Amino acid sequence: MPTSNTVNFRELRKNLAGYLRQARRGEEFVITSRGEIVARIVPPAEPVRRPIGLLKGQIHVADDFDVTPVEIIDVLEGGEG
Repeated sequence: MPTSNTVNFRELRKNLAGYLRQARRGEEFVITSRGEIVARIVPPAEPVRRPIGLLKGQIHVADDFDVTPVEIIDVLEGGEG
């Protein structure tokens, strides 16, 4: 579990890049301004990996999916349809 460090806003502004590097490595920071907690910097969450083929057999693509009607092409090219 990451440890939580308290950092004053002024200190954070002076050394932001360093604190972000530490957060990337798993550190967590509570940001204060005039003694009041205003924010937290936490490490990024692990990306959610979805299994390949999750919806296999559940999605149907219509046979005319890639056929655009002439009227629509005409409008897209500046015509009046």
